[in-house]
Amino acid sequence: MTIFEAKKFIAKKIESVSQTPFLDAEIFLQEILCKDKTFILMNKNFALNQSQEKKIFEWTSAREKGLAVAYIVGKKEFFGYDFFVNQNVLLPKADTEILVSRAIEIISEKIAANENRILTVCDMCTGSGCIALSVFRTLADCERVPSERLPQFTMADISLDALSVAKKNAEILLYGKENSRVKFIQSNLFEAVPFSFDVILANPPYIPHEEARALLADGRGEPLLALDGDVSREGDFSGTNDGLEVARRLALEAKSHLAPNGFLLMETGEYNADAAANFLRLHNFCGVEILRDLEGQKRVIVASL
Repeated sequence: MTIFEAKKFIAKKIESVSQTPFLDAEIFLQEILCKDKTFILMNKNFALNQSQEKKIFEWTSAREKGLAVAYIVGKKEFFGYDFFVNQNVLLPKADTEILVSRAIEIISEKIAANENRILTVCDMCTGSGCIALSVFRTLADCERVPSERLPQFTMADISLDALSVAKKNAEILLYGKENSRVKFIQSNLFEAVPFSFDVILANPPYIPHEEARALLADGRGEPLLALDGDVSREGDFSGTNDGLEVARRLALEAKSHLAPNGFLLMETGEYNADAAANFLRLHNFCGVEILRDLEGQKRVIVASL
């Protein structure tokens, strides 16, 4: 089987489940052959060996069943970095990058304004760790932020399996003493988190209960726990079905874990961003603003105390 034949085979098999079958095929070939896109495009008659063909069949079969490409290849690009992913975590989405960008701005400003202490940052519902680690890596690579001024990061999630993914990504993206700046805590929101923070980052589940289940019917493989926003503290259906039950609890708990002049940055769905923002205003958060994602949809809430 040549690259040309493999690409044609994959695309034909997955065209009913993928909106980008040829792109998916190219990604598979790049990963399996350990070659870049240019090689795949310029060497259509390159012959795959037997083990490579076997992997093509296995991966194509998994994609036919709806499994997301990133889960199959085991990684997803986010904010310019490659993150290890598996089905224990939500796949990083480009829309979340607006939260990371704003967090970097806020934290950089606070570092400059607080020369006598180290800032503290919490990434609640950390999942793959893509938010906290993208912020950390960007700050660490910034010449204006000395290494000794890097914040202390706490990455928390209710899922131990998700935390294991976040830890693996920290091992990939952090170097040497940087690892001492990050700690991991299994916690049902802030239940097991005893600290206060200058900045709290969060991408909690925010899809309405019924819609979350419908989304997974295509076999994409994302964990329901990371999608369903209508789950009570005990893990049952809250009965709200607006996608904001977890976000409301998170916001109320964040109030007692934010330092004076602290910031909360929280992603919400485009259909409930206004409701989330109004909830924060009702509970005495200040300067509440809504940031729009790459498609112009309301996506991230920024607020302070």
